[in-house]
Amino acid sequence: MLQARGLTRIYRTDEVETTAVRQVDLTVEDGEFLSVMGPSGCGKSTLLNLLGLLDAPTSGEYDFFEQRVSGRSERYLSRLRKGAVGFIFQDFNLMDELTVAENVALPLLYLRVPATERRRRVDEVLERLDIAHRSRHVPGQLSGGQQQRVAIGRAVVMRPRLIVADEPTGNLDTAQGESIMGLLNELNRDGATVVMVTHSADCAAYADRIVHLLDGEITRQETTTSRDA
Repeated sequence: MLQARGLTRIYRTDEVETTAVRQVDLTVEDGEFLSVMGPSGCGKSTLLNLLGLLDAPTSGEYDFFEQRVSGRSERYLSRLRKGAVGFIFQDFNLMDELTVAENVALPLLYLRVPATERRRRVDEVLERLDIAHRSRHVPGQLSGGQQQRVAIGRAVVMRPRLIVADEPTGNLDTAQGESIMGLLNELNRDGATVVMVTHSADCAAYADRIVHLLDGEITRQETTTSRDA
């Protein structure tokens, strides 16, 4: 379970102080699929980065699967998120000079997974995401939807407990977006906790619950009535 209490993130410069997330109380159950919605600049991505341990709060408390992480060092957070959190970004963030298989394998290299096991896991993920036939291609040879499948493969190959997705369909057409949402839905049903930021009501409807954010604060929450497979 993820639990935030009074979570606040303030960014300061010499002249400006901006509160991106303000006094957020939020619980995400283990195995839940949560969508976060709101207008641009409302703090969605900041909240996602806090929940995924990419950023640390200015104040408040945060428990990451029962571990209190607020106030801990970046070194501690880095160690904790490695292998536990898979990140999916709108712009894919693939390494252009690496093949599909090499991009997916990167997290396993960082975790020092032996080569034989590494190849087995990469092959398994590529088959599941229907991208195995492109394993030796580089990202520039792929469509946007294929690149996002590779990015998802990279995020899930180490079998994380939490998947955080920031506008995962933002650069895709409707058909590609529906395919990616179907994959996220499937990964969630296999046991991964998913927290996703989206502008799309259609994408948000895949979640168990939708949190609405405005000016860094949660304004309301709703439970979805059904989920598409």
